Amino acid sequence: MNFKVLVIALFSFSGIWAQSSKIKGKLVDNDNQEGLPFATISIKNSAIGANSDLDGNYLLEIPSGNQTIVYDFLGYQSKEVVVNTKNGEIKVLNINLQSDSYELEGVVIQATQNRSKESALLVDQQRSLEIKQNIGSQELSRKGVSNVAAAVAKTTGVSKQESSGSIFVRGLGDRYNTTSLNGLPIPSNDPENKNISLDIFSTDIVEYISIDKTYSSRNYGDFAGGNVDIISKKHSGKPFIDFSIGSSVNSNAVQQDPFRLLSDRSFFGFSDNKIPNNPLNSYSFTNRIANENKAPYGFNFGINTGGTLNIGNESQLNLFGTASFENNFKYKEGIARTAQAQGSYEKDLTFESFNYNTTTTGMFNADYIINPNHNIKYNFLFINDTSEKNEEYTGFMRDKAEGDNKAFLMRQTYKENTLMTHQLLGNNKLSEQFSLNWGASYNQITGDTPDRMQFTTRTTDFKDYKFVTNSTPDNHRYYDHLEETEIAANIALDYKFAKNEDQLFDGKITIGYNGRNKQRNFEATQFNLNINRDYRSTIVDPRNLDSFFNAENFEKGYFDIETFRGGKNTVGALEPQTYEGNMNIHGGFAILEYKLNPKLSTVLGVRLEQLTQEVTWKTQLDNEETSDKFDKTAFLPNLSLKYELNDRNNLRLAASKTYTLPQFKERARFIYEDVTTVKVGNPDLYPSDDYNLDLKWEFFPINDEIVSVTAFGKYIQNPINEIVMASSSNDITFANTGDFGYAAGIELELRKNIFEFSEINTNKLTAGLNAAYMKTHQKLDNEKITKETKIRALFTNETSSFTGASDFLMNADITYIKEWKEKSLMATLTYAHFSDKLNSIGTERSGNLVDKSFGTLDFILKTKFTENFSIGLSAKNLLDPRIKTVQENLNQDILVNSYKLGRDFSLSFNYSF
Repeated sequence: MNFKVLVIALFSFSGIWAQSSKIKGKLVDNDNQEGLPFATISIKNSAIGANSDLDGNYLLEIPSGNQTIVYDFLGYQSKEVVVNTKNGEIKVLNINLQSDSYELEGVVIQATQNRSKESALLVDQQRSLEIKQNIGSQELSRKGVSNVAAAVAKTTGVSKQESSGSIFVRGLGDRYNTTSLNGLPIPSNDPENKNISLDIFSTDIVEYISIDKTYSSRNYGDFAGGNVDIISKKHSGKPFIDFSIGSSVNSNAVQQDPFRLLSDRSFFGFSDNKIPNNPLNSYSFTNRIANENKAPYGFNFGINTGGTLNIGNESQLNLFGTASFENNFKYKEGIARTAQAQGSYEKDLTFESFNYNTTTTGMFNADYIINPNHNIKYNFLFINDTSEKNEEYTGFMRDKAEGDNKAFLMRQTYKENTLMTHQLLGNNKLSEQFSLNWGASYNQITGDTPDRMQFTTRTTDFKDYKFVTNSTPDNHRYYDHLEETEIAANIALDYKFAKNEDQLFDGKITIGYNGRNKQRNFEATQFNLNINRDYRSTIVDPRNLDSFFNAENFEKGYFDIETFRGGKNTVGALEPQTYEGNMNIHGGFAILEYKLNPKLSTVLGVRLEQLTQEVTWKTQLDNEETSDKFDKTAFLPNLSLKYELNDRNNLRLAASKTYTLPQFKERARFIYEDVTTVKVGNPDLYPSDDYNLDLKWEFFPINDEIVSVTAFGKYIQNPINEIVMASSSNDITFANTGDFGYAAGIELELRKNIFEFSEINTNKLTAGLNAAYMKTHQKLDNEKITKETKIRALFTNETSSFTGASDFLMNADITYIKEWKEKSLMATLTYAHFSDKLNSIGTERSGNLVDKSFGTLDFILKTKFTENFSIGLSAKNLLDPRIKTVQENLNQDILVNSYKLGRDFSLSFNYSF
């Protein structure tokens, strides 16, 4: 093409575009009339297009004349509209899009909101002005995840503590993380932990989970690792009812004959085990000591239902409810040791652990859409979670069984946690520029350990067993009760400003307040069964101790019953050990979001927070009621920058200041005893200050693919750690262990479609990978602890990594999906791996305890035979690695804990109509 032809072509092209017009309007969900943000509006078969804003509004300049406009939003059915415009005309087109239907864990959701879908969550992540990471119910179903703890462990830089619902985010454990439900805080169910155990939340109640690793002023300042926000499922669209039933087995458990569990406990996990009346003057405990033999086959069932009621021309009421029950049996055996610095053992035991767990869940929510500008939501959640554990330890225990003697210790523990949450949420669009968002919640949780039993005997030939009576608590029954209530409220006013030439707003200011009041009451009573001297040589059957500990032998004087305060002749002997916690937090915040130019956007936030924490206790360590209180005022700035390199690439930066609070239990002088450890609180603890920095690049090749790399760093002043006190008892306590610590690392996330076998029906192979490599470091200062507290520490090393932090974490998965007509097949293989991580810091020349690395492999198969019927099959922990903890001594590592969990298999049937 010569120059003259090129000039003519360019002028002709410009002339065509001179004859232009505009279309504008709003895209909304067809069922609930909510705006669809960041939808794509384009001219068919052309590169000309635009995106809707946060409220679904759009503006697109098009050539005059007849044009076919395509409206597209992930998770929704595309719509094509032919429009005819004249030169300079502005035409208004408001468009409704209909959501696709899909199946999740046997639940057929009709016209559900798109944020449960993987592709839609990636769009949300791409368009967000802040760094965020989500995992939706569709992805949870694909990976066979059944609870929230396992779900978040599938995301980058997050690991789950084995055999618990606690998580570590970027190497930072429970104290550094927070948990919320629909943006409102929820309390802990365990006096040991700050956060509620995430494994009690079934994914049946989840629409998606947001894991925020960078701080926003909307959140409370007690944040350093991450915030896990569980967004509860709601219904929109056609009514449905779904039933599911299934069964599961653990390869270790089914091999045990008999499978020995606790007696007199409820199959469904609702037991009423109160302290008996007059327990010091009579033996009136209702639970037998002897085990019951049970068939170790798990069972689960669930029902989900939802419906929509249209009220008038604009109003709509969406209702959703779910109820489910699940149980499972676990068994493990191995070794448990406590080693000294010289390599000798204080305890050298083999153990067996029989476990039975139940979870009962009920949720109801109502979403009342008054009109397109106003809606109110109510959420109710009930969870009852129980753990029944029978542990048997055999071997050497210093001061209990030495030489040819072997100790036999049996510990039976039953825990029941009940959570009830009420939430009221509202969204009000007051005008084109002003909107109000608010929420309030009332949470109540009870945690009970009713009638925990521990009995210690010894034998020389494994035939004749006699009681160990070196210490009063060697044989005891223990009760504790926790009750925590929390009231929280949020309110935020948004103001949009700086409307641009496309009639969209480039800026938004948010001002708001959130506050919470948390009250905890904890009490515990231990009944020590003190065997009288004349009967200490009585030969007993350790599996039939009811023949010795019974009402008749108590009346004969074989044993007495005492608490730590004394026996039946001691005034106030039945008064429990208690601690109470009260915390008030009030925070005001302001956030400025502004699009500086078409590529660069910023979010600048500030938060001013005032908090008070008070702990009061009366325990065996302090017989007089004692209190300790601290106040903190925190100014917390944060900054987020987003630079759009192009339509598919983003570069992000986030920086913030936060803090970390000590918890109630860590500051109360209360003794909590486990089989091998004793923990006591430290009133001299105080908060840490945290400084956080993130830099992230993300690339979205196509709508459901992502490649991202994140570098992060955290600097923590006065970090808090769990330590072993330098004392004869070697009890564990908590302290600000040094002046500083830091964590730094890099994260990689990759999601890719490998093969697309068909262009007509879905038939593809996809893969995902996320990995994190990090280093943590902290200085340990014995003098600082001695100066600031009443305890002493003698660390073996001057520096340490953070407890619970793995240098390397990885999750990988590959999925095959095929759909045809009403049938579908989905098969997923997932692998997770973490490297060695610090379990506890070594003291008094003893080495650190280190959990050794291992990996897990799972397989999940789901097939849909008809529109209504489907089957799911899963096989988890296929590699069944041996889980080990070692003590790092100078000469060689000493193995102190080792066991296998066994393989888990499950089968489920689902029917919907």
